[in-house]
Formats: sequence, structure tokens, C-alpha cells
Amino acid sequence: MNTSLKTTSLHQWHKDAGANMADFGGFDMPLWYDTGVKNEHLAVLKSAGIFDTSHMACINVTGKDSFTLLNYCFTRDISSLLTGRCVYGAFLDTRGYCIDDAIVYKFTDTRFMVCVNAGMGGVIAEHLESQKNKMDVLIEDLSGKIAKMDIQGKNSAKILSKLIKNPKSVFDKMPYFSFKGHFKNEADQSPVTLLDGTPVLLSRSGYTGEFGFEIFLDLSAIVTLWKDILIAGEEYGIAACGLGARDSLRAGACLPLSHQDIGHWKFTNHPWDFALPYTREKQRFTKDFLGSKALVPAKNDPFILPFVGENLRKVNAGEATQVLDQTDESIGHVLTCATDMGIDFLDGKIVSINTPDLSENLKIKGISCGFVMVSKQIDPGVKLTLKEGKRSIKVTIVTDIRPDRTARKKLDNFI
Repeated sequence: MNTSLKTTSLHQWHKDAGANMADFGGFDMPLWYDTGVKNEHLAVLKSAGIFDTSHMACINVTGKDSFTLLNYCFTRDISSLLTGRCVYGAFLDTRGYCIDDAIVYKFTDTRFMVCVNAGMGGVIAEHLESQKNKMDVLIEDLSGKIAKMDIQGKNSAKILSKLIKNPKSVFDKMPYFSFKGHFKNEADQSPVTLLDGTPVLLSRSGYTGEFGFEIFLDLSAIVTLWKDILIAGEEYGIAACGLGARDSLRAGACLPLSHQDIGHWKFTNHPWDFALPYTREKQRFTKDFLGSKALVPAKNDPFILPFVGENLRKVNAGEATQVLDQTDESIGHVLTCATDMGIDFLDGKIVSINTPDLSENLKIKGISCGFVMVSKQIDPGVKLTLKEGKRSIKVTIVTDIRPDRTARKKLDNFI
């Protein structure tokens, strides 16, 4: 292990569990365990899996002008964001390039929290500081001060209900992209506590495209909770999952990997238009925000497009893997290529292991999927070739990938 890498509170547990570890965002993180990426991926689709996400960072933004600052720096219009709700978006620079994508949580009209990616706490905190001028705002980088883990899959609520106080009231009226509680004892928040009294912030924002929760809590409490969840979820076949399964689940859910599918280019011409404050007709934005003027379409702007392969064969991501059009002209490169082991083709359409009324004899084998960056718009249904040296696969541009995802379904379906 590179001794310069940071570690999470669960690092020793990962090593003891035999995890394959690697550098991710400056942290020594598990890629997969002995169970393997395929089984970890399928555990989430069939039942539940847990992820160590303590490498991510949080920033508290408080004060009279906190809304004004965030609404200018963040791509989403948070003027209608309700207390107890959260929203996905991005922070851009003046060129319209994405610095990082993030989720903003609203506690009160003057108090917000921003959750960003590994190693980005200080970067986004400094970015906000550079824009606040004389605004009445306090920006507190919480990097390394709190822990975070995610439990994903349709049995997540059943497992958590064994470990939190008053689960019925906690899960009552908890829609998609909402949260309850806090990771400290806070008088102004609806408390969510573990059975031992540990306060947590519990949110559900569809990290994998599937139903589940994100849990923020004190650093000293996460190892115990992690172990307790594995015990509580044993009857459901819960699995500890690494970053490999995270990548394949997110790719299958048509969700971006930070600094890979969104990065050092203009935050436009991608499948995540919901992260921009478009009007209903998508002719303009509902507000002015940092970087918005640079998002005016230009001739050389690239296009980020989702694709699916013909089977589970895949290629490596990176600029060395070319995207060839139907005339064999190179028009770009591959950003992400993963295999969603929970999907397959049936009568020319993609189905998931969660698709209703599938034949019990249907064997789901998996399909490669991901995102390409190309120099021109390609319509859905058009076939391309991804070429890596002598290896090549045929893919089709699509608008979505894994069907019958559960993240948006009402919580009542899973109790």
C-alpha cells in the first residue's frame, strides 16, 4: 500500500475481509471482495449490498446568504427546494467545465450541506469561498470528520429497521431524494438514531439506481454499524460491495462516474439534463448561475452518449479506445465501459432481473454498457464500434440502460 494514501475508518475491515484494494481519489479503497464484482452487483439488484463511501466529503454552508451563494454556484435551481429534501447537480467554473458533481441537502433556509466526491471537499469549499465576496456565509469543510456508508437494494429498509429506533416513523413520508436526522445531536432536526443512541443522517438518493439509503454518522460509530448491518442482513444475503460493483451498477443505471463521465469539459450535451435548470421547453435556464453563459452551444462541443453492447464483452475505458462510426471514422473515445450483470436482451429489448413476469427459465447473462465522448450527435439506435487495439465490440447508442430500476419507487413497496 502507498503510505501516502488516505484511509477510511473501515480500512482495516476491508483488508481483513480480503478486499482487492486500490487508489481512488487519494484513498485506499476496496475494488471488490472474495465474492467478486458480479455477485456484489447482483446482490444489490436481488436484495442488498453495502458500500463504504467515507472517502466522499461534506461541506456545511450556513448563514443568512447561504441560499444566495449556493443558488449561484450550483447548477440546480434550489429556490423551491424544501427542508428535508436534497438535489443532485454540479459546480462549474466560468468556462462551464464541471469542477465536481454533488448533492445539496437543505436543513433550513440558512443551513445547507453539500456532499461531494473523494478529495473534493477542500476544492469545493475554496471554490465557494472565492465566490461569496461579502456575503454572510460560513463554509465548513468536514473532510475526514464524518463517516458515510450506503445500503442499497430492495431489502435495505427491512435490514435498517432492525437497527434504528422507531423505524416506522423514520420511514414514514420519506420520498426519493429526501433525508431525515443528522450525524450530530441537533435540536432542529427530526432525530434518527441507532438502537445504541448514535445519531445519523439518513437519506435516499438512488446511488446505484436502486432503492436504498445513504447513512452519515460519527467516525467512531461506522465500524460497529457496518458489522451490525452485515449481521442483520445475513438472512437476506447482503454483501459488502466495492467500487467495481458501484461502477457497474451506476453505468447500468445510466448515471455518471465523477471525473470520468463528467469532467474537464463543458457540462452540456450529456444524458443528465436534469442537473441543469432548464425551462420546460429547454430553450433557456430558469436562473443565471456560475458557468451558465459558457454553456451556449458551440460547434466543437463534444457529446456524451450512453451505449449498450451486444453481450457482456467490454473494452477498457480511456482515450486509447476509439469510437468508430458506421464508415469506420474515429469520432471519439470511451469514457466508461462496464458490464451490468443484471440485464440481457429478450426479443430485441433489454430486460432486468427485476423486470416483472419474466420466464423462470430465462438466464440473464449481462450486457456491457457505459458512455462515449464523440464529436457529433448520434441518434439512439445507431450502431458504433468500440476499438481497443485488436479488440473491438459492437454497441448501440441508447437513451437508457437498465429497466425496472427501483430507486424512485415508494418506500412502502419495500417494508
